[in-house]
Formats: sequence, structure tokens, C-alpha cells
Amino acid sequence: MALAAALRVPARMLLRAGARLPGAALGLTERGDGARRFGSQRVLVEPDAGAGVAVMRLNNPPVNTLSLEFLTELVISLEKLENDKSFRGVILTSDRPGVFSAGLDLTEMCGRSPAHYAEYWKAVQELWLRLYQSSLVVVAAINGACPAGGCLIALTSDHRVLADNPKYSIGLNETLLGIVAPFWFKDTLINTIGHRAAERALQLGLLFPPAQALQVGIVDQVVPEEQVQSMALSAIAQWLAIPDHARQLTKAMMRKATASRLITHRDEDVQNFVSFVSRDSIQKSLQLYLERLKQKKG
Repeated sequence: MALAAALRVPARMLLRAGARLPGAALGLTERGDGARRFGSQRVLVEPDAGAGVAVMRLNNPPVNTLSLEFLTELVISLEKLENDKSFRGVILTSDRPGVFSAGLDLTEMCGRSPAHYAEYWKAVQELWLRLYQSSLVVVAAINGACPAGGCLIALTSDHRVLADNPKYSIGLNETLLGIVAPFWFKDTLINTIGHRAAERALQLGLLFPPAQALQVGIVDQVVPEEQVQSMALSAIAQWLAIPDHARQLTKAMMRKATASRLITHRDEDVQNFVSFVSRDSIQKSLQLYLERLKQKKG
């Protein structure tokens, strides 16, 4: 953990020069129902310091796409929890109906400058590193569709609970958009479901419905939709029953090789992403896909 902490940049360095976070400035606020929380309009953090757990609700309308600003707010909120020793665990869930996260924001990857693509990819890397190496117990309460980058977020967690709804599929389906999942996406999936299952899933861009997701091991539990939050709380209680130092050191040991590989090749990975996404063929593919989305909405 110390190595990772030394190599990671402060979360606020991810912000564009002069950029401002919209909404609440990640301070303590109060909801209409009287529940206290901190975060921003996009990331709602409901802390229960007495229990040592916070619920982090993703709220980037309409479908929690991972925009640059959203990524930054997620990292800052997570950093705040990790720096507060009263918190030992966090539950990640969605505040948007029917979707956990639709994944990477394609508008950040289309029609922009190489410098912007690099900035965006560094932010994606940073969120993954923060979540994957977090000293907190991280439980994903997946209460909606969870493709691509949404699946990546879920895969960083220690435990995943998926709502039993046939519309709520999960997987890394990048190939369906003509995109190749980076090596650290691939490594995270292999660590979860094994090499052969991951190879097949990545090549075919598979999205697993709940029963198949449980069978292949990409999630740990499938429960009725109305029980997702309560089961996530039960699961985190089991993890928190383990002494923190033993659990944290074991987690760091298990995940060190995968995290170190990205840390070592981080700049190279950014260069590869910028080179790939800047290709005319990829830009045309992304433009066509975005146009189809606009037509669907229209």
C-alpha cells in the first residue's frame, strides 16, 4: 500500500486547470429526509461513522457515464473516506434507476484533442488504482445494468451483489464497439473469473445476465432487487469482522502484482490509449455509435 500511495498523485491534480466541481463542494450537506451526507451532486456519500461504513451513490444523469468530472469527484470522495479513520468500508451503488454505470463516457473519447484523451485516461487509471488498492472494504451493490467501465468499477470491489433482474447484465463488452480492453481491464477480469472464461468473455464482448454472472463468478450474490442494499450491508459486516490489519495486508498481497503492472506501465498505457482512440477508424466508429444513440433518444 505504501508503494502505491507514493506513486499516486493527489486526486485534485486530476482536475483540468481552472476547472470547478459543480454542485456542493464536496462538503457536508443534509438531504431533504434529514440524512447527513457529503460529496457532490454526482457522488452522494451517506456516512454512518458509528458503523464505520459509508454508502456512495453514483448520480451522474442519465446513466452514470464516467465523464472526466465524475471520475474526479469519485476519486476525491473515496480519498476523503480513506483519510477518515472512522470509516472501514464503503458500499458502491447507483442513484439512477435501472443502471449501475454505463461505463466510459464516449464523448470524452471522440472529437477531442490528444491532450484531452491523455487527461481522461489518466483519470480512468486513477479511479481504478484507488478502488483496487483501497484499504477499505469495498462492496458493490449493483442495482442496474453494469457494462464496460461500470463492470470495471464493480470488479475492483471485494464483494459484488447483483439485483436479480434480467435487464441488469454485467460484463466487459468493449469489443462490440470496436475497442480493445486494456491489459489491466483484462487482468482484473482474469483474477475474478479465470483465464479461459475471461478470454471468451472479452473476445465476444459478453454481457452476463444475473444467473450466468453468478455461475461464472463475476458476482458473488444474486438477490431480489429490493434486497440488494440490505444484503450488501450484511456482506460488508462479514468482511469487517476480520481484523483490519490482517485483511488489508492480505488484500495488498493478493492485488500487488496486478496493480504494480499498471503503475509501472502507466505512461505507456496512456500513450497506447491516445494512439488507439485517435485513429480515424476508431473515431468514425465512435461517431457512428454516438449518432445512433442520439437517434434512439430522438
